[in-house]
Amino acid sequence: MSTVHAVIGTPLGELTLIARDDALSAVHFAGGRHRREDLGEPADTELFAAAERQFAEYFDGRRTRFDLPLAPRGEPFQLRVWTLLEEIPYGETTTYGALARRLGDVGYSQAVGAANGQNPLPVIVPCHRVIGADGSLTGYAGGLDRKRYLLALEEPPPETAGRLF
Repeated sequence: MSTVHAVIGTPLGELTLIARDDALSAVHFAGGRHRREDLGEPADTELFAAAERQFAEYFDGRRTRFDLPLAPRGEPFQLRVWTLLEEIPYGETTTYGALARRLGDVGYSQAVGAANGQNPLPVIVPCHRVIGADGSLTGYAGGLDRKRYLLALEEPPPETAGRLF
């Protein structure tokens, strides 16, 4: 299994992209709280070029969903949660409780929160779209300032088209 990495610049700061066998396995924020894994050798691959292009399009408001091969590593429950995160539409949020209900038991809320916090592919797998039941911004591996930035970026424009005043 070949592991390689690249560092790209974004409005959120530098992101370290990690790939295993031609699929992204992790994205780390500079100064983020995710555990570091083996980065492998630096590489210049088509996958990293496509990821950098898609991140640029996302931050420019031209992309609402990433289309990259992904290979996150995690426990079966975490993988189920991360799959649900990918289904949260751009510009919308959900709660830990709502995700827990989709998994079959509202009692899973804390476990959903823990899995959300271990998401190895932030932004691409949009864990930033999960908020507290009271609407509060709860933790984010990249920090709450980055979470606010991402949610503001995805906020729908006000409905002013066609208005005279």
